[in-house]
Amino acid sequence: MTEIPKAPVTRIAKAAGAERISKDAEEKLVEAVEAYANKLSEAAIDLAKHADRKTIQPEDIELALKHFY
Repeated sequence: MTEIPKAPVTRIAKAAGAERISKDAEEKLVEAVEAYANKLSEAAIDLAKHADRKTIQPEDIELALKHFY
């Protein structure tokens, strides 16, 4: 079971140019978004820990994003 609702992910896909998205594709996209968010969160957590913090800061997310791109 997924944590993220399908509707916002579908809206993002449509905003990116998709005219329609099948239910199966919608589910796969939600799974992919959750997997990406999980990896990004793990990287941000590692950066916060490296800085001796327990709280993730915006710069941790920014650095984690640079790592993924």
